[in-house]
Amino acid sequence: MSERGSTIAAQTFAHELDTMKAVFEYAKDLGLILKNPAAPIKRKRIVSKPIEVPSRKQFQDLVAAIRASDGRVSSQVKAKDGADLVELLAYSGCRLDEARNLKWEHVSFERSCITITGGERLTKNYETRTVPMTQALSELLSRLHSEKNPKPTDFIVTIQSAKRCIETACKRLNLPHFTHHDFRHFFATTCIESGVDIPTISKWLGHKDGGALAMKVYGHLRQEHSFAQIKRVSFASEPAENVVPLNSGVVKAGDS
Repeated sequence: MSERGSTIAAQTFAHELDTMKAVFEYAKDLGLILKNPAAPIKRKRIVSKPIEVPSRKQFQDLVAAIRASDGRVSSQVKAKDGADLVELLAYSGCRLDEARNLKWEHVSFERSCITITGGERLTKNYETRTVPMTQALSELLSRLHSEKNPKPTDFIVTIQSAKRCIETACKRLNLPHFTHHDFRHFFATTCIESGVDIPTISKWLGHKDGGALAMKVYGHLRQEHSFAQIKRVSFASEPAENVVPLNSGVVKAGDS
């Protein structure tokens, strides 16, 4: 606390404090100490940074810039895998570790879905989930499959990170410093803007809280979408043609 507490981020402080407490607790269990000296130390308040999600045009420009690289054929070949990884993240909503552990045996073109296992380290909540493929993801995977003619046990992407090519492209295009995780946010916000409900998006992302986290993280994004959606609400006596009326106007207790 005295040497590092004032210089590190609140999130880092929390991680280090948890580790320190665990070490002392282990020593206490072994009988080496009588009490945990770190127990009274409290976490700092963690303030989440605003999420910066690329617009659709920024995303398209970014992927194009990565694929073009510096213009040389050899450079484009090296950058191709990075662009493929970025598109895979954006079209699937996978976390980075989930995406790089996807194998072709996890892809079902017949059912139009992918199974996300997370590999040996599993997913963040230790559960496998099946996610339907967006059209963009289906087209990406179909193209990669025809290019590589892979075995079922082959990994879909062959690189662990696209950090360097993302940074280079963002700098070249004068864009914010986007990260791998921002493309997961891009997937979620695109789904929201397309009219998909929050609980469904939450399942696709692998959340287990029914949408509470997704609402907290994404509910405030793209205010213009919110203003566009309100125009769909009508209190006219005759509903619009695209509105399906409920069987009854009576709301039972507990329904709200």
